[in-house]
Amino acid sequence: MSNRHLLRSVAMQSLFQWDFMGGPSAIMPAIIDQNVAEFAPGMKDAEFAHELVDGVLKHQHEIDTLIQKYAPQWPLDQITNVDRNVLRLGTFELQYAETIPAKVAINEAIELAKTFGGQSSGRFVNGVLGAMYKDMVATGSLKPIDRQPVTA
Repeated sequence: MSNRHLLRSVAMQSLFQWDFMGGPSAIMPAIIDQNVAEFAPGMKDAEFAHELVDGVLKHQHEIDTLIQKYAPQWPLDQITNVDRNVLRLGTFELQYAETIPAKVAINEAIELAKTFGGQSSGRFVNGVLGAMYKDMVATGSLKPIDRQPVTA
């Protein structure tokens, strides 16, 4: 498992815990540090988990609005805690993380959903993030990293 994938798992678990506790963002750094120590001890680039979570919290309103737009039949409070936070993390990486290509963001979110979610979580996350990405392509609102030609 790559370091970044493991730290995405830590970020998702931290968001899950934060969401479950009712969202007290002041304790988030301690939650992340505890989860890094427990699930990724000795990780050199643990700051990546903090950056992901900070980004999700900074853009939470916009992220939640996007999730509601692309999953209209699922009110946010009816999406499972795992799927909701995988979608928040995936949406952050897809829409706002300038150094993470869209396809990486979507693939990582699907893998997290398959690992931590229910039987249909991977398909659900793929459908929501895939629809977001299609609209980004259609409207020309891709991040600069996604506009670069792919080289072999």
